[in-house]
Formats: sequence, structure tokens, C-alpha cells
Amino acid sequence: MAKMQANQMRAGMVIEFEGQRYTILKQNIMIPGKGAAVIQVEMRNVKTGAKKDQRWRTADTVERLETADEEYTFSYAEGEQLVLMHPETYEQTHVSKDILGDRLPFLVEGMTVNVRLIEGEPVAMSLPESVVLEVTEADPVVKGQTASSSYKPAMLSNGVKTMVPPFVTAGDKIVVKTEDASYVERAK
Repeated sequence: MAKMQANQMRAGMVIEFEGQRYTILKQNIMIPGKGAAVIQVEMRNVKTGAKKDQRWRTADTVERLETADEEYTFSYAEGEQLVLMHPETYEQTHVSKDILGDRLPFLVEGMTVNVRLIEGEPVAMSLPESVVLEVTEADPVVKGQTASSSYKPAMLSNGVKTMVPPFVTAGDKIVVKTEDASYVERAK
């Protein structure tokens, strides 16, 4: 851990505050008409996910935690744990399924994922921006519903529902954003 002045905090940094680890989401330096400047910080608890707003004087010090991003390969799920393998050392790491939240259905075996480590402990995991999935069910096109902005519901092979253009049918492979399950394009 390293101490730093509060006015050096930036979005994405991880700090320790009141015995808890927080990721900085936003920071804003406010200079009142009278008195010392203060820094307003919006942060999220790494473990619980709860957001918190905190103010510091710019001269205050905070504990900054060392973070590292490493790539791992997802091997398999084991109960409530995901087993990841480091591609160079072949060392296995276990992380909770909760680390991905609602993006969990997009995780497939053999996928390369980015894991954020805080002092060697995995705290966050990000998937590739998009994945290719097969459409298992798609509603038929309604006659007259040919406007370019019309979409219809569809079920993907991972069990997630999304909206697709009218020309997409069951059996088609499409590219989907992992962030919000939105349609990008047909797979090439």
C-alpha cells in the first residue's frame, strides 16, 4: 500500500478507506468561494458493490492499493466457483461466480478473460466486448413490420433473451455485446 494525497485520486484507482476496499468511480475538486478546496469522490465497495460518496480536503492522505490486470483462460465452473488458468504458468485460480454478475451466461470454456487483482486477490473480471452465439428461437416476422428500426425478441443458445432485426431466424449465428446482450451484427 502507498499513501497519496486525496487530490491525486483518479477514476479506476483502488483505495482502502475505513478498513474497506473501494474503486474510485468519479472524482471532482470543488473550490468554494471561501475556505479550502475539497475533493468529492464517488466510490464503490469492492466486496459489497455498495456506492458511497465521500469528501476529503485536498491535503488529506489516503491508502492506494496496488492493482494488476492479468489475462486468464476460463477452464470450467465448479459449484459456485469459476476455475481460471494462467496461460503462461498454467496455475489455476478459483473465483466466485458473483464476480461476473449478470454477464455470467456469456462466459464459455476456453474464453480469455481479464482479471483485476488487488494485491494478488481477484476482485473483478471482464469478458471480451462481444461474443458469437446461435439464435435458438426467434419470433416470425409480422407482415408490415419492415421498418428499419423494428426488432423482434429472440432466445440465444446461452438462455439470454435479446432483440434482433426481422431478418434473423433460428439457427443464425449473431454477434452480441456481453455488456447488455444487444445485437451487433450477423456472424461472418
